[in-house]
Amino acid sequence: MKLLLLGATGLVGSRTLKLALSNDAFSKVIAPTRKPLPLTERLVNPVGARLEELVPVLMSHKPDAVICALGTTQAKAGSKEAFRYVDYELPVALGKAAHTAGIETYAIVTAMGASPNSMSFYYRTKGEVETDIQAIGFRSLTICRPSLIGGERNEARAAEGAALTLLRLLAPILPKKVHVNPADVIAASLLDAITVAKAGCRWIYAEEMN
Repeated sequence: MKLLLLGATGLVGSRTLKLALSNDAFSKVIAPTRKPLPLTERLVNPVGARLEELVPVLMSHKPDAVICALGTTQAKAGSKEAFRYVDYELPVALGKAAHTAGIETYAIVTAMGASPNSMSFYYRTKGEVETDIQAIGFRSLTICRPSLIGGERNEARAAEGAALTLLRLLAPILPKKVHVNPADVIAASLLDAITVAKAGCRWIYAEEMN
């Protein structure tokens, strides 16, 4: 299987990349990034400042499935518009391009609490991307909704780090759906979903990834 992986330098994306490259089920992993990744067997790494400009190159490799692990925060992005570009516009645009190219399997990471009707801009954006990805018409679509994601990030997120610590301390008394979800478990769930590629739309909820 040839996998197109979007967001390969993020926390979940980097774990997904590592797992996919160590799995012989994946003959090629196409992972576009803004800066070059270390050379690795079976990795194809198109590099460009804007992901949408790489679409012709990405589709020329004829991937069998897409995993979208793109995601940022408003603080890191710098504005609501920049956040929406990464978390909504790119996943939808790349999803449409993939479907047009004949790719039938797509998996995306959103968030627990995603809803197009949410008062929170973050969760509303996540809900809107879910809605519009479903409308594209993939034969097999997986929507992964983790809680807070555990793992070592390349950048510091102070508020998120404090929340992760608190959730770990309270884990024995909290319901499973609000436990920390390890990035490795999320990555494995995504890879399993596209490998099995069940028809229809399937959600993977936080309590399934502890």
